[in-house]
Formats: sequence, structure tokens, C-alpha cells
Amino acid sequence: MPTRAYWADKYVLNRRLGQDAIRMIRPGQRVFISSCGGEPQHLVRLLAEEFTRFPDIEIVRLFSMESVPLSLIATKSHGQSLNIRSFYLGSAKAKAIERNKRFLTPINLSAIPRLFKTRRMPIHVALIQTTPPDDFGWMSLGVSVDITLAAATSADLVIAQINSKMPRVLGRSFIHVNDVDVFVEYDENLPTLGPQPELESANIIGRQVARLIDDGSTINISLGTTHQANLLGLSQKNDLGVHSRFITDDVQHLFSTGVITNRKKGFNEGKLVASSAMGSENLYEFLNDNPAIEFQPSDYVNDPTIIARHHKMVSMHVVMVMDLTGQVSADALPYNNFSGVNGMLDFIRGSALSEGGKSILMMTSTSGDGKKSRIVPSLLDTAVVVPRGDVQYVITEYGAVNLLGKSLQERAMAMISIAHPNFRDELFFEAKKMGLLDAGRKRPDFSRGVYPLKLEETRIINDQEVVIRPAKPVDERRIQEHFYTLEKDDVVLRFFHAKSAFRRDEIEGLSQIDYINNLTVVAVVGEFGFGRVVGIGEYLL
Repeated sequence: MPTRAYWADKYVLNRRLGQDAIRMIRPGQRVFISSCGGEPQHLVRLLAEEFTRFPDIEIVRLFSMESVPLSLIATKSHGQSLNIRSFYLGSAKAKAIERNKRFLTPINLSAIPRLFKTRRMPIHVALIQTTPPDDFGWMSLGVSVDITLAAATSADLVIAQINSKMPRVLGRSFIHVNDVDVFVEYDENLPTLGPQPELESANIIGRQVARLIDDGSTINISLGTTHQANLLGLSQKNDLGVHSRFITDDVQHLFSTGVITNRKKGFNEGKLVASSAMGSENLYEFLNDNPAIEFQPSDYVNDPTIIARHHKMVSMHVVMVMDLTGQVSADALPYNNFSGVNGMLDFIRGSALSEGGKSILMMTSTSGDGKKSRIVPSLLDTAVVVPRGDVQYVITEYGAVNLLGKSLQERAMAMISIAHPNFRDELFFEAKKMGLLDAGRKRPDFSRGVYPLKLEETRIINDQEVVIRPAKPVDERRIQEHFYTLEKDDVVLRFFHAKSAFRRDEIEGLSQIDYINNLTVVAVVGEFGFGRVVGIGEYLL
């Protein structure tokens, strides 16, 4: 019986120069490349230099910062020498993503590892990056476990760039020397993601998000300016947990300041769980051999049944465009490194199944130049990433609404109320044309008003939390219900005569106010979006 070679001997025997390793790729093969900070840049540069040797190869990857412009090479060769298959078109430049969108394969992130393992999409060559082997022959995939582990364990040929600057991240991030075919030793700095620009609109959104997140919640984030603002807004929270696709510098900051403790997750308690990381060198140092952190593959992190096991799971995602019925498009946005189907729907559905869970979608109300509304009458030919039935909380810098359980008419009014004031009249009339609003409904008074978030106040009355705030257009039905619950004497005191019916057109004047001359104030108890009005008052200038 043949004896198996000692792993250290195999490592020495199979070390190669990068150029020699790359030349082992054959024409027509499918080549997987690790993503984000795990991209083996040295191997990718050599592949780009030698691409004419490999006609018809297909590059498979999840997310790339395009440190080496393989997409440009594929475009120039018209797909004859090099083709790209991306599951997640991330980039800081939305125009580049638009140009390369033909390379995108829409699929939920949780399903990709199975594609590789079942050989429905066989991986012939996997280019990965790892730490040097430890005393037992195990190498960590570091900051990119996501779909890399599945690709590496199912590939015909595995070529690993051994980089001592890769952090050794714990969890299911390890691959053994015996499962790798070729070792290329080459040290280089990992790709980093610099500070995002500070946007006031993002900061406003972040403050509104923070009001929806309870102490003890478990959170999921992705990359981008808005998420950076969200995490800054969470600085006063307690005992947050993390189960997320990404770890960023802001997560590190909240962990270091004691906001993130992972003690109340309800599942994987004490552990910060993710599948990849992107950020600064300080972040990578924080990850190295940190026993509080576990990286798991995407078919675990993005599994909705796993997500649902967490206590008060909150998923936060940035989207590009929504229509008046709540359909969501999530293509690329500047500063958000975000596009495609990816793991958004996995987390939205997992959060919905979690006890006390919430799904929050965020977007700025207009395009960067302010010329286009990101809330539109309908998506038409724009791809729908999240169906309207899965949408819960939606936040712009002009307010927050809860669409769960709402009719199309209620959704239309809610979405118009958080649109930019310059576009509300147009959206209102389009909604009437589409039959989303009653033809007799009058133009709303709130069309130019900006919801005064600073006037919101929370008080504890008789051991119950009461939110006292300006009324919103979405309060119309609950104000109507409040009047119907009043005692007869209270009705007389309120309206100065007996009254048994409270018609919508009467209530409309109370719930659609301009926040300038007229202000209706309500006291609300219960869950955001489903609260019950228990008090109402008016200021009239």
C-alpha cells in the first residue's frame, strides 16, 4: 500500500514561481479567483500578463476591487480570450459596473457554494490566497472565506499564493496543505478600503436607523457610506451582536468600545460571525488570531435558517431605486461597493423569521446630482432584486416607513412621504394615474414639508413607552381608528358636537400637514409602523 507523503514534504516539493504556476492553466478552463481582500493579486497580475496563452478561459469571482483590470481585458478581447462571470459586481465606480453588467450572474449568495460542490458549475482551477501553514499544515483563507472555501475544496487544481501578511482568521476558514496542489510564496499588502466620504444625508439616515435598533440586537451590514453612518449612530447601544457578510473598520470600532459584545445573540453567542472583511490594515491586524471572531462560508452565513436563529436579527442594506409599491432594485451606487442579487434577499428573509427581527432598506432620496428621484412610480425595465412582499422598513433622509402589511395605496402614500420634496407632486399624480390612489384624493399638504425628526420624543407613561411625534401621512387610518375608540363625551369635547362617523376626507386634513403652518401631533404606542394612536393634538399657525 502506497504511503502518503508528509504534508511538509509536499509543501516543499510543490512550491513554484508564480509564472510557472499560472502556466498550468489550460485553454477553455474555468478559473476561480478569491474575492475582496483575499484576492491573490500577484497571481492575478501574472494571469493578466499571460492571458493570450489561455484562449476561452472563464474567470469566476464574487467581488473584486479590480486591482488588475480583468474586466477591461475581457472587453477588449470581446470575450474571445477571457470571459468574466461575476456574482457580485462591486466597485466604487457605478459607471464601471454599468459597463460590465453583462458579466453578472444573478443568484442568492447562499446558493453559490452548492453550484461548485455539485459540479453544476465545475471549477477547474482555483487561485486563492492563504496564510503560511501552521505546525499542523493548516492554512487560513483569512479575510475571504465566503465562496472561496467551496471553490477551493471542489476545484481540480488549487494554486495558493502564500502571503505572510494575510491575517489568520479563525472559524471554518482553513484549508490543509494536502488539499492544495501548488504553492506560490509571495508577500504583499492586502487591498484596503479607505475612509468613505461623509455625507449629511447618510448621517441623517444613520440616526433614523439607530432609533429602530434595540439593545441586544444582532446586526448585519454591507459596505458603504450609509452603513458607516449607521454604525456611528449605534455608538450608544448596548450588547449588540454581529452575524454579517462583512466586517469593516466601523465594526471593529464598536467592538473595541464595548458596543458589540455578542452576548445576547441567542446563537453563536460570544462570537462575531462573518464570511469576509474589507477595510484598513488596522482591521486586518484586529482579525488576526482573534478568538472572538469566526469566519464561515456563505452557505452558512447567508443561510436564512441560520440567520433566523439569532435574537432580534436586523439586516441593513443600501438599495438604488424603489417604486411606489415597494419593489426594490439594488444595482451599484457610488461609495457603496454594491450590486447584484448577492446576499440581500437571504438576510431579508432570515431577519423576517427571527424573533424580534427587522429588515431595513436605505437609500438617499435622489441621485448624486439631485436630478433624479430614487423613488419612482414603477421599476419598468429595471431588475427587481427584492419583491415588494419582502420589504419592511424603508428609510431616506426624509423619513422612515414600515411597508409590511400595507396596501398598495398605503405604500404609495408612504413612499411619497419619504421622497425628495421636489418630486412628491409628480409621484402623487403618477400614483393616481396608475390607480394606486383614489382619483378623488386631493394634492397632499405635505408635498413640500420636511418631517421634523428633532421633534420626536419618547416618554415612559405607566410603564409603557409612548412616542410623541408629528403626524405623518401614513397615520391617516390610525387617527381615524383613534376617533372611533373615543367615548361619546370625549368626542363632544374634541369636536364640540356628537359625532358617530369620521370620514376619510376629514381625517385627511389631520394626517397630511405641511410641518410649517399646521402641525398635528400624535402620541403612539406599539411597534413602529403598527403603533396605535392614543392621543392627538394640533398646532395651527
